[in-house]
Amino acid sequence: MSKVVLVTGASSGIGKSIATYLHEKGYKVFGTSRNPKNTENFSFQMIALDVLKVETIETAVAFIIKKEGRLDVLINNAGMGITGPIEDTPTDEMRAVFNTNLFGAIDVMKAVLPQMRLQKHGMILNVTSIAGYMGLPFRGLYSATKGALELVTESISMEVKSFGINVVNIAPGDFATNIAAGRYHTPIFENSAYKENYRANLDLMDSHVNGGMNPLEMAKAVYDVINTKKPNIHYKVGGFMEKFSIVLKRVLPDKMYQKILMNHYKL
Repeated sequence: MSKVVLVTGASSGIGKSIATYLHEKGYKVFGTSRNPKNTENFSFQMIALDVLKVETIETAVAFIIKKEGRLDVLINNAGMGITGPIEDTPTDEMRAVFNTNLFGAIDVMKAVLPQMRLQKHGMILNVTSIAGYMGLPFRGLYSATKGALELVTESISMEVKSFGINVVNIAPGDFATNIAAGRYHTPIFENSAYKENYRANLDLMDSHVNGGMNPLEMAKAVYDVINTKKPNIHYKVGGFMEKFSIVLKRVLPDKMYQKILMNHYKL
């Protein structure tokens, strides 16, 4: 019997690649977006879900359970990016990205867990980021949201293990998607003390995304995790240097690691 999979944020980018690939592999896939329009050519079914509105999460999950009788896998992918010097970034925008990337993901988990407990099995994959393992200049808030979700996943994975449910993180590096267009960019204020460095780093961040890996690689990694009987807690998907940067942070003195990052970002 084909597994039933819910993929949030599946209208484009990594989410769409994951949902399409799993559908091709024979899974019953439901993708979500806030406004699932112009999706009639998608190979999988799209339904409405806004991670900021709990009622839409509950409605979407109830629809899937009523239609299929179960829910085997949640790919918690919906999220947003944010850039900017912390001093210049509006605090309301900081709260918005935490509400989406952290609390939104938690609310989706809370909605699917009762069904997974009932059926005594299930898997939740939280899509985080390699950026969540380190504080990056002008991406501090994004790193913080993804790092927080990594830790929440560690906690909840222990809480639900006895119910037959596995909860794991899968952290991508830079992938060639439209995330740069959809993220919140703090404006480059003319009177900002960070104007020149921030402008240069915006160009650098966009070039990283444009030159990133094919999202299909992320989809293949998700497929492999789903089919692992005893999955790990953390998975990283990215280039060698992206993954190696996590190792360096563990072994190098703080100031040395910070200097490497500052050299990379020309600070």
